[in-house]
Amino acid sequence: MHVNRRSFLTTSAGTLAAWLSPQGTMAAEAGAAKRVGLIGCGWYGKCDLLRLLQVAPVEVAALCDVDRSLLTEAGSIVATRQASRRTPRLHGDFRNMLKEKDLDLVLIGTPDHWHTLTALAAMEAGADLYLQKPISVDVIEGKAILDTARKLGRVVQVGTQRRSTPHLIEAKERFIDEGKLGKIGHIELFSYYHMRARGNPADVPPPPGLDWDMWCGPAPKRPFNNAIHPRGWRSFREYGNGILGDMCIHMLDMVRWMLGLGWPLRITSSGGAWIDPGSIATVSDTQVAMFDFGTLNAVWTHRTWGTTPDPDFPWAAIIYGEKGTLKLSVQRYEFVPQGSGSPVRREVTMELDQYPEDATEKALEKHVAPAIRGHLRDWLQAVATRGKPVADIEQGHISSASCILANLSADLHRTLAWDPATHRVSGDDEACQRLARPYRAPWKHPVT
Repeated sequence: MHVNRRSFLTTSAGTLAAWLSPQGTMAAEAGAAKRVGLIGCGWYGKCDLLRLLQVAPVEVAALCDVDRSLLTEAGSIVATRQASRRTPRLHGDFRNMLKEKDLDLVLIGTPDHWHTLTALAAMEAGADLYLQKPISVDVIEGKAILDTARKLGRVVQVGTQRRSTPHLIEAKERFIDEGKLGKIGHIELFSYYHMRARGNPADVPPPPGLDWDMWCGPAPKRPFNNAIHPRGWRSFREYGNGILGDMCIHMLDMVRWMLGLGWPLRITSSGGAWIDPGSIATVSDTQVAMFDFGTLNAVWTHRTWGTTPDPDFPWAAIIYGEKGTLKLSVQRYEFVPQGSGSPVRREVTMELDQYPEDATEKALEKHVAPAIRGHLRDWLQAVATRGKPVADIEQGHISSASCILANLSADLHRTLAWDPATHRVSGDDEACQRLARPYRAPWKHPVT
């Protein structure tokens, strides 16, 4: 199975073309291109969409963003990159984009607070989905996406692309699947990036072309501030799940996949703005969370200040086994055997020779591009066969909700015991009441 998966990640776009048809079934001819839409044309929305154009002969038919400048920029880029050279139709409201029901595939790259309503609408309009992580801002939203995907038979890939990172697949196969770590009892997860907004800039009027009310949507409507948009919204709990939801989810999801872990049984977390309380940011600058899986635990730490203990692994996971230690990041892995034996280290391969446009693309994380391509290929295979992709929506929900529950634990100052069968926090009515957040009118929560 591992050999087949690894070889699939290198499948050519020409081979994929033979799979794709408007009905999502195996096609005999290469001319049946999927029609694609993107909701959220900022940083990662474009990164995902442009990688899709590299691996499959799709037609980008529609784009949507509430920021006119991002929307028109994305339209111009797509027109130069897709084979037809057509400019997609441009929309400021996702409901208008989806009402024609002519899209086979929809990618969602909005801020987190918009993931749920756009995902539900896209699936109801008939599309299979590539949904960026975390899939939701509250736990009940995520369950609604999962239930809708299953009810409608949609294929949903979540953007936790560590599951499709070539050197991490290799590390899993060589050291975990072959038992070279021995019994595993502890995992460290961490990020020491200085990624939280600093300072306290004044609020200003929204720039021309930005529909700020629509940008805020179901979330609280703060006054516009340049620290929030574009790309700064991750520093605000109103619009996302903080650094846990942004960074921990990747590493937690990766080790869950590698070790075959499901839901954590207990989650506890503490943290706060302990070093930079004067910042405009509403997320913690220091936080620790523990995910107890019964037979082992995974402990997350982030600091947006100070130094990293290991400059080669500033954002990573370390899996500790009785026979060795495995360090894992987006840039590399390193296996250190216990006792005798030499360490094994592998660096990321960026594929710039095969995809030279990566070298000049604005804001692209070149070292992550191969993982995105692999993740999209895996999704397209699942769309063709109507199977489950490697980061199926259920796995995305588990990883997203675990991080959301960790934030809730920190807010409530107590450990949460999670019951996946009932989707409730055992013996804690207050925590259960906070599994769904209030929506700003006129938007309605999908489960009320």
